[in-house]
Amino acid sequence: MTIGNGNGAGSMTKAELVEEVSRVSDLTKKHSEVIVDTVFKSIIDALHRGEKIELRGFGSFRLRKREPRKGRNPKTGDKVDVPPKKVPYFKPGKELKDLINREAEAAEAAAAPSEMPSIPGAAAV
Repeated sequence: MTIGNGNGAGSMTKAELVEEVSRVSDLTKKHSEVIVDTVFKSIIDALHRGEKIELRGFGSFRLRKREPRKGRNPKTGDKVDVPPKKVPYFKPGKELKDLINREAEAAEAAAAPSEMPSIPGAAAV
């Protein structure tokens, strides 16, 4: 399965994700957009309630708490109090990491020129 915009930029937009869901599922783009929006909203709502979302084979979403700290205003240099906050965090699952690494190794192997054993007396091409 190939996902992405094909330009090697390394990012995928929500519109491209909707397009991919539509293509794979034979649903309209409108129906696919509802599905993608529902998945995102469900994840956000669960995080807002303080729940952890586990998607087996993919990864998990959770909140991390940041303690209050002293920061510095970059413009004036004055010290400022940074309040505590919660930050969403994604932890990839083992299967996802293995899949990504296996695909990366296959791509590297395909891109690397194959080294042929040299045959004594043969002319170099």
